[in-house]
Amino acid sequence: MLYHLLYPLHEIPELSFLNVFRYITFRAAYAAVTALVVCFVLGPPLIHALRRSRLGQRVRAEGPRSHLAKEGTPTMGGLIILLAVAASTLLWCNLTSRWVWIALGVTLWLGALGFLDDYLRVVKGLGKGLLGRYKLVGQAVIGLAVAAVLLAWPDPSWMRHGVTAGGALAGGGPLTPTSTQVPFLKFRYLELAWLFVPFVVLVITGASNAVNLTDGLDGLASGLVAIVALVFAAIAYVAGHARISAYLNIAFMPQSGELTVFCAALLGAALGFLWFNCHPADVFMGDTGSLALGGALGIVAVLLKREFWLLLVGGVFVAEALSVMVQVASFKLLGRRVFRMSPLHHHFELKGWAESRVVLRFYIVGVLLALFSLSTFKLQ
Repeated sequence: MLYHLLYPLHEIPELSFLNVFRYITFRAAYAAVTALVVCFVLGPPLIHALRRSRLGQRVRAEGPRSHLAKEGTPTMGGLIILLAVAASTLLWCNLTSRWVWIALGVTLWLGALGFLDDYLRVVKGLGKGLLGRYKLVGQAVIGLAVAAVLLAWPDPSWMRHGVTAGGALAGGGPLTPTSTQVPFLKFRYLELAWLFVPFVVLVITGASNAVNLTDGLDGLASGLVAIVALVFAAIAYVAGHARISAYLNIAFMPQSGELTVFCAALLGAALGFLWFNCHPADVFMGDTGSLALGGALGIVAVLLKREFWLLLVGGVFVAEALSVMVQVASFKLLGRRVFRMSPLHHHFELKGWAESRVVLRFYIVGVLLALFSLSTFKLQ
């Protein structure tokens, strides 16, 4: 909004300084700050309202005993994240970008789905909330919608046959609407053809559920999301910058630049929420926040055609999700458990690690994976 209101005024000599609004780095920085400030302003009154309404988290009796003290902590705090991301994105993004609207739409849709789950579980007292199959249907619907939009209105930059910003042909075939980039292989694209639609559904659904499963310790999910959002902001900026993409010899995707601003808003919102969610947490994000944040990461990966990078930089989320699948499969097939408890963070808690130690060490792993993911641009 501010881009459209203020940037055109830079042609007036006295207001030439407003030319700064054309720069993605400027708008991304202030998008992060804006989201952070929105969290700081809305956080305390919303937490107070949730506490007064007795919308508290119910703790599983079979979990770590230390979690019993968290009974009654306000949940549904993901509303803070959604408001911060939406406000910051609308203020600082170039709203003519179709990618921004797709990313924001997926985030809000999954936030609404998570809110319905939290509402049924906390307010209506339904122990399981929204049944898993209905949740999967809601996630699949938005995935199918995204795939349909991307196929019906593909971005022109995807049809540049894998050229660099300088126009040089980059071998390995075209980067088409139904293909994706492969780590470590420069300009070698995996053509998905008809598998593109279920692939998009899998990425968005998988990312959304993986973050949801990770949200079990104070500050764990929000901190890791901030790390991943920062990496994807860097990837979006590099891919959308003509000179830098030419220097790194990677495919130039002009439309990806605005996703830098969206990812920065995501980063600011995650950090702002972490202020209230760090141990001991004043509020939990609930499915309202975790499904939305995971979906936001998933859709950004799809739009950037860096879905496999999500496995790298979001490796902690992947490990958490895999631990649940392995645990369930092992118990059903073999009658025994691989982990003391799943998701993975609970396994380490039951081994005697303090909650804060688990969170900090998972952060360290997340940072290492982030650095490794960024290094792949030079390893290709």
